[in-house]
Amino acid sequence: MNQKKMKLADIAELAGVSKSTVSFVLNGHATKHRIAPETVMKVEEVVKQYGYAPSTYARALKSNQTFTLGLVIPDLANMGFAMIAKKLERQSRELGYQLLIVSSEDDCEQEKRVVKSLLDRQVDLIISATSMLDAHFYSEVKKQVPIVFFDRVINQDEFTSIKTDARDATRQLIANLAKGCDECVYLGGQLHLSPSQDRLAGYRDGLAEVGIEYDDEWVLHQDFQPESGYQMMADIVNRKGGMPAALFTASYSIFEGVLKYLTDHRLFDHKIRLATFDHYTIIDCLPIQVGSIEQDSDSIAQAIFTQVQSLIDDPMMTPRHIVLPAKLHFIVN
Repeated sequence: MNQKKMKLADIAELAGVSKSTVSFVLNGHATKHRIAPETVMKVEEVVKQYGYAPSTYARALKSNQTFTLGLVIPDLANMGFAMIAKKLERQSRELGYQLLIVSSEDDCEQEKRVVKSLLDRQVDLIISATSMLDAHFYSEVKKQVPIVFFDRVINQDEFTSIKTDARDATRQLIANLAKGCDECVYLGGQLHLSPSQDRLAGYRDGLAEVGIEYDDEWVLHQDFQPESGYQMMADIVNRKGGMPAALFTASYSIFEGVLKYLTDHRLFDHKIRLATFDHYTIIDCLPIQVGSIEQDSDSIAQAIFTQVQSLIDDPMMTPRHIVLPAKLHFIVN
């Protein structure tokens, strides 16, 4: 039988059952309609043998869903977001969904445009690492589709969210990094973003833990791009007239800029204790020891998708907030 022309009636004929029985099995309603397990098995064997897949459009019409999800991330080149996007795409595909990925480029107006384009494509739900300052825009979007925020959180009373416990992880790493030092510089991204606020709070907690007084002169903020890391590192060296004793970057992308500055100015021989939020295998290949915070991208992606499924089943579900621990890579000496 020609696989491309396979219809529900063909599956029914091959399995020796009615079309309605095949429909109930394929739509997950076999138990509800008391279809015997051996009948379910027969239908599933035929479906598997002939590679039958129901029409996406027919499935959408019957369920009032498009089986598409929208994912909004700030930077397609950011390894952390790219890893989570990859895992979410795989999970979506395995469960019969298509994931549409768009980039806000960390620009609120661009984010509004790409979210509206997702709504035009009638996605069933939007997952977002937002660049927005407040929830007004997404409150309007929520009237059309459910929203799940991850990494960047706004208005927890209204939206479900998933994030890493950045404050506690940063506290622990700073306490390790700054121990025995009289200063510890912090280079961060946009301060209005919730991850920036959590990481800065953890930095202050860590300093207090080892008895170092917080000093605004040690804290610089721009955005999360490598170029900003390079510029902030140059500013610190110029301001101090030399290298700081210890330095923490609030993201790996900022850390990349710091590494380029150190390489360009041949400063790797200088004694400096370095640490960063995020961890990738390249860090283990560096000629110096670097402390880092490793986010659990598998657990983050799984938590996101669990909440996605719950919200699709019940769009009026009370918002849930999942905070996941991170793995710390301490400086040993």
